[in-house]
Amino acid sequence: MEKSSGKKNTAVLISGRGSNLRSLIKYSKTKKSLIKIVLVVSDNFNAKGLSYANKSNINNISIKYSNKKIFEDRLLKLLKRYNVDLICLAGFMKILSGSFIKKFYKPILNIHPSLLPKYKGLNTHNRAIQNKDKYSGATVHIVNEKLDSGRIILQKKVKILKSDNGKSLEKRILKIEHKIYPKAITRLLTNY
Repeated sequence: MEKSSGKKNTAVLISGRGSNLRSLIKYSKTKKSLIKIVLVVSDNFNAKGLSYANKSNINNISIKYSNKKIFEDRLLKLLKRYNVDLICLAGFMKILSGSFIKKFYKPILNIHPSLLPKYKGLNTHNRAIQNKDKYSGATVHIVNEKLDSGRIILQKKVKILKSDNGKSLEKRILKIEHKIYPKAITRLLTNY
């Protein structure tokens, strides 16, 4: 692999299928990309996203999540070893502690499937439908100590159709997530 000058060493944290990871890997290989993914970490040994990392020759590791402090200590050591400048959470289903965020002291981004500050946490699609919202969407934001509350970098709306259920809305929003995450990274790093 060629040495990418000026690109930020990036770690992607996942818990599941890794569709946002796949989109970030694709973006990282483009000329205009400002990141080089040097590490993928999962709290789930069976996360499908780990196989994308393998296929792309990206170092990847699973860390058992039985104790938050032990998990975060191991993660910090890995981030230091790989000289990571940016963390992207991509379907990572654990909440990082305020202590971890302070110790890492570099940007941590998350993508969330709602128009924050609406619907922090889980079940965002069903909550938007139940509340008869006209729109939902996706948000990329900086991670801080409060759940889904950091500074918003980029948002994109998706119209909620009368025929939508949680699954159909999730599918449409996921497509938007794949588009806006790379754009948000570019926006963040251009202004950083």
